Amino acid sequence: MTQATENKRFFENLTGAGKAIAVLTSGGDAQGMNAAVRAVVRMGIYVGAKVYFIHEGYQGMVDGGDNIKEATWESVSSMLQVGGTVIGSARCKDFRGREGRLKAAYNLVQHGITNLCVIGGDGSLTGANLFREEWSGLLAELVDQGLIDNEAVERYSALHIVGMVGSIDNDFCGTDMTIGTDSALHRIIEVVDAIMTTAQSHQRTFVLEVMGRHCGYLALVSALACGADWVLIPEMPPEDGWEEKMCEKLSATRSRGSRLNIIIVAEGALDRHGKPITSSLVKDLVVRSLGFDTRVTILGHVQRGGTPSAFDRILASRMGVEAVMALLETTANTPAYVVSLCGNQSVRLPLMECVQMTQEVQKAMDEKRFEEAVKLRGRSFENNLKTYKLLAHRKPESELPVSNFNVAVLNVGAPAAGMNAAVRSAVRVGISEGHKMFAVNDGFEGFSKGQLREIKWADVGGWTGQGGSLLGTKRTLPAKHLDKIAEQISKNNINALLVIGGFEAYLGLMELLAARGKYDEFCVPMIMVPATVSNNVPGSEFSIGADTALNAITDTCDRIKQSASGTKRRVFIIETMGGYCGYLASVGGLAAGADAAYIYEEPFDIRDLQSNVEHLTDKMKTSIQRGLVLRNENSNDNYTTDFIYQLYSEEGRGVFDCRKNVLGHMQQGGAPSPFDRNFGTKIAAKAMQWITKKLGETYRQGRVFANTEDSVCLLGMRRRALVFQPVVQLKDETDFIHRIPKEQWWLKLRPLMKILAKYKTSFDVSDSGQLEHVLRKRPKDLDASTI
Repeated sequence: MTQATENKRFFENLTGAGKAIAVLTSGGDAQGMNAAVRAVVRMGIYVGAKVYFIHEGYQGMVDGGDNIKEATWESVSSMLQVGGTVIGSARCKDFRGREGRLKAAYNLVQHGITNLCVIGGDGSLTGANLFREEWSGLLAELVDQGLIDNEAVERYSALHIVGMVGSIDNDFCGTDMTIGTDSALHRIIEVVDAIMTTAQSHQRTFVLEVMGRHCGYLALVSALACGADWVLIPEMPPEDGWEEKMCEKLSATRSRGSRLNIIIVAEGALDRHGKPITSSLVKDLVVRSLGFDTRVTILGHVQRGGTPSAFDRILASRMGVEAVMALLETTANTPAYVVSLCGNQSVRLPLMECVQMTQEVQKAMDEKRFEEAVKLRGRSFENNLKTYKLLAHRKPESELPVSNFNVAVLNVGAPAAGMNAAVRSAVRVGISEGHKMFAVNDGFEGFSKGQLREIKWADVGGWTGQGGSLLGTKRTLPAKHLDKIAEQISKNNINALLVIGGFEAYLGLMELLAARGKYDEFCVPMIMVPATVSNNVPGSEFSIGADTALNAITDTCDRIKQSASGTKRRVFIIETMGGYCGYLASVGGLAAGADAAYIYEEPFDIRDLQSNVEHLTDKMKTSIQRGLVLRNENSNDNYTTDFIYQLYSEEGRGVFDCRKNVLGHMQQGGAPSPFDRNFGTKIAAKAMQWITKKLGETYRQGRVFANTEDSVCLLGMRRRALVFQPVVQLKDETDFIHRIPKEQWWLKLRPLMKILAKYKTSFDVSDSGQLEHVLRKRPKDLDASTI
């Protein structure tokens, strides 16, 4: 069966005609909830269903009346970039009692609603499942009370539930990331970056308290992303005597020349005896023991506020569409689902399995089975904790293994935010494994000139939040400098190479591999970690730097659209970077709510342009005030940004006017996003561990000699796993002329953008989530959860 046939079958069998879907947000709010609501409404309308808002969560469902309103396409316009939830959320005491649920059932039946999409935390989703289980009994009770008839019972006999987890704490088992978590990390890191400058000025210690009453995810990941000196979380209370150890660590950091200390405390942090560890307690301890000038900052609800990040908008949009598809596929016997993300793959999980696992975590913590609690949180949490410990706490020299291996780290290609976090991680993991680490300045060109030096643990302190490339990077390929690079490898006895960079790094490794026949010096383990804003490296779905660039595009699009507020109808034509790769234009378009995105991978002609103009003109006449069109810089030689701008200006005359913007190198600049810091840190740590393993395997008779294909690898993320792939095996997957992979996963998101922009298009369901079980064991290498 062809994919086109499969798509056709999907829309015939899963039509929403005659169905009613209601969407509500419940519990605490989280950035990205509005993007999820928008996706549910527009996908629901797209498949022919009636979609309803339930305002004020379960309270609105119980109260009924104007709280339950039919949604239109236009009613979710301009909400993608808004934080919180515009349909309201409330804690509902009434819904906890059967009488309240009876009222809620009556109100749903009155509107013909039997499909419910609930966006909230574990309490909200548990309540929804109970409501579903009681549904037939509630209908029978309504019949007994004479409020509905038997025909209504038969027509509305089953209630279908699909949940999306909206929670900044990321405390729900079964999903790598909940809606709102990435945005909360953005708020925390923005504050930490700002505090670090003032702390450095006055040589201060800052204690930051972040949210997380029962889950330390925000504290742990923000500590990893900013290189904090100490972190305190509820899942892993510190050992007795932690006070002395922490003060020793802070003192040692200062003695190595640092002018500041950062300590991050989760609001639910406890010691081994269940006693709370508060931020004020930590401050008093530091002042009393060390005499350091110490301040406390409690972030509070700042973490919930603000505009959602690009990641949260994309996650919520994908999950919203997935939720509608799951609802249309449900039968009377289908359990309540949660749609979630595992790695980069959508999955559907039985709701109560996830809830039970989440409750198991708390039970393990209450019973002081802390190691088990960390494991139950999931592989992502466990890996974050291991990586933090590895990078934050330096072992004494006497405890370090002695390898006598020298490893060189270099950046190649254009700068990408997150490169420095990757270098810091590689250097510190390498030192922890007993290697001597060398930093190469200015890529392969600097290597050929002998611009390398030993780099120590303290040299990379404070690097995680720095944008660009502190080592310096160039696009120069090694082919012209092979003699001199080989000479430097020999002179400095370099036993392995870690290359962090983009497509040039990939080509460079291929050239070094090809030169092994002539130069034995290149017969050493070599590994590449992808880092480029273009996200165009074969073998990996994500590259370090791409998320920061997406956030720059999304933030700029928000501001540009806002600039037209209160003016006449206006369309903005925006050019993005990416070379021939349309990732930034397409995924940025999805995150910013674009009406069209022109890319090289999806050829277009004048008829397509005309159709887009007409489509936008129709929308402008009836509803929206602002339009957004993105164009990848190399999407077409003839249909340039100027051409498209002039075409839209002319064809839209009398309906809207046009403006154009070329975003340029601002997409490469700025501090790295939490995603890029974390991804860079974890992937570089894993790459260094691979190098250690390969050095052990290839050390023979007093020297390292590696000449097999699998000794030159690219470490990339594929769907759910971080995978080591020999670069020679990636040749067939690469379009070398246009410097892009032949197949790119994000192309499947383009129909999503078109559907949400009101285009009629086929939707590829081959990548939709499949039912899985949260309790099943996953393959050993499924540690690709990127944050």
